[in-house]
Amino acid sequence: MFEETIDRIASCAIVPVIALEREADALPLADALVAGGLPIAEVTFRTSAAEPSIRALSKRGDMLVGAGTVLNIDTVKRAVDAGATFIVSPGFNPKVVSYCVEQKIAITPGCITPTELEMAIDHGLSVVKFFPAEQFGGLKTIKALAAPYGQMRFIPTGGIGEKQLAEYLAFKPVVAVGGSWFVAKELLAAGNLAEITRLTRAAVDVVRSVRR
Repeated sequence: MFEETIDRIASCAIVPVIALEREADALPLADALVAGGLPIAEVTFRTSAAEPSIRALSKRGDMLVGAGTVLNIDTVKRAVDAGATFIVSPGFNPKVVSYCVEQKIAITPGCITPTELEMAIDHGLSVVKFFPAEQFGGLKTIKALAAPYGQMRFIPTGGIGEKQLAEYLAFKPVVAVGGSWFVAKELLAAGNLAEITRLTRAAVDVVRSVRR
């Protein structure tokens, strides 16, 4: 299940990181993402709308839906119960990771140091979230870490925009890139779904140009 989910994330190559203030925005946003060619969403548990939004998105059946900013086991259970297929955490919480591994739930914990990567390896993981990416040296740091840890793959997230996307995706150990520039809160608040679709399609075009 884990590898299958990671393969689906890799096939998308971009993970929209979304903080929804209103459940009512979930389905229209999903329509915009799918129209742009990106049937995936990571809904962060930063708002009260996260859980019902994940439930609404997962019922569509045409999207890979995950939960982000997962800080404890209780949130894992709530997310999975709502239909989340993968779990993303900003840091490496051994309790959360162990629980997900035991329950065969796909998880990509945040790792930015060799010590954290070794913790991930000890837990049987081969894919981690590199967060916050740009603030911790970006692709240069990922390349430095990938040298001694050749078995690890990365999903860099944090501070990445359309300008950096191609460079990240061109590095083979990068499975996908997490981002929010094309699903910005301001666009959603303004109801500018057409712009979200346009930006999403532009990002997908970059993926296609890099990973033909």
